[in-house]
Amino acid sequence: MSKYPFLSDEWIDQSRKIRDEYQGKVPEVTVTVRMNQIVQEVPFGEGVIRSHLDTSSGRVDLELGHVDNPDLTVTLTYSTAKALLVDGDANAAMNAFLSGRIKIDGDITKLLTLQGVGVSSAAAPLAVEMVKRIQEMTE
Repeated sequence: MSKYPFLSDEWIDQSRKIRDEYQGKVPEVTVTVRMNQIVQEVPFGEGVIRSHLDTSSGRVDLELGHVDNPDLTVTLTYSTAKALLVDGDANAAMNAFLSGRIKIDGDITKLLTLQGVGVSSAAAPLAVEMVKRIQEMTE
């Protein structure tokens, strides 16, 4: 499997393909969150990536660009985003938040509702498989 720098154009394209393969195989997300993200200190391109997470369709849509009227906006560094989204390092997330490396503007309770969303035991292996594939393609 080819490896790509986290959040590079190639990484984003491959992540979309993996996400599309799993569409319809996992249950819908039952909470609605519209969150804009600003990733700073990106080691390529313009140095900043603007993206969003939107669950209003019943699935997790993580894409480039911002949504209008988000519930919240999260600003974080590239290394923190990678630790959270690729490594799944909850301690890194807490440390980054407590030290001010993650800034949240808006309704933080919306973000917390995502943590409370469980994955059914039938869908859990698919979710783990999808995350593992994304991790494996990340430099």
